[in-house]
Amino acid sequence: MPTPAPAAALEKRGFADTELARHPSVRRLVATALEEDVGRGDATTRAALAPELEAIATVEAQEACVVAGVFLAPIVYGRLDPAVAVACLVEDGAAIARGAALVQVRGRAAPILAGERVLLNLLQHLCGVATLTRRFADAVYGTRAAIVDTRKTLPGLRLLEKHAVRVGGGVNHRFGLDDGILIKNTHVALGGGTAAVVARVRASAPAGLRVQVECRNRAEVEAALAAGTDAVLLDNQSVDAARALVAAIGGRVPVELSGGITLANVAAYAATGADRISIGALTHSAPAVALHLCVEKKP
Repeated sequence: MPTPAPAAALEKRGFADTELARHPSVRRLVATALEEDVGRGDATTRAALAPELEAIATVEAQEACVVAGVFLAPIVYGRLDPAVAVACLVEDGAAIARGAALVQVRGRAAPILAGERVLLNLLQHLCGVATLTRRFADAVYGTRAAIVDTRKTLPGLRLLEKHAVRVGGGVNHRFGLDDGILIKNTHVALGGGTAAVVARVRASAPAGLRVQVECRNRAEVEAALAAGTDAVLLDNQSVDAARALVAAIGGRVPVELSGGITLANVAAYAATGADRISIGALTHSAPAVALHLCVEKKP
């Protein structure tokens, strides 16, 4: 796969792999997933195999993909058996071919098999997010547009999914409602119009929060600009309409496009001159990558 397009200098609140591995929400997620899947223990493995039987297991890719989430393997197996040795063989963000190995695990077979489904569920999803993001980033390479995620994430997985977007070549938007101000049509309708809402936000919002206004047409754009917005979001526009509105804004503030944007048309939207393109599908609809845990008895 090509190298991802460089992301624009937009807002970021990311975490390195080591920070994510220590993050309380990630630890809770892994613990909950293991409790859900393993429960009182792996009844099949307990009945079928000797408790001290040792094995070597390798997570392999069954298709080309972009890697995300390998740092979760030591967390999963550390909870099941601290004596299990886990080696991460690739780094997050790496583009790998079919058959490549991501993780190797050595130790007692029972905990290795008990953690298989939880680890693969997480890795398959996160690699899917990173891989889809890379495809979008490649599609807009050479333009000024950055591919941006949204809050359309699976509950409990937001930090990990946004990490996968970032290593896939995308840029993180808000991590939560406390992380920025996005005035949508609902706020405008309920709050008495664009000018009134932006003025109220400027007077009462915490200092330093960036203000963005969603606009549907030229009149709303001009109202938002006059009110002092920091950025404009153009939602559900045709390519031609987006191009005209981006030209009308003329670089006065950054412009984001969203709604109905796919791999088939993202290059055309990027060519309008927009600064960023936000795509909910990166996290809510990314196809899982096919991964497999290959296990053999330790010699």
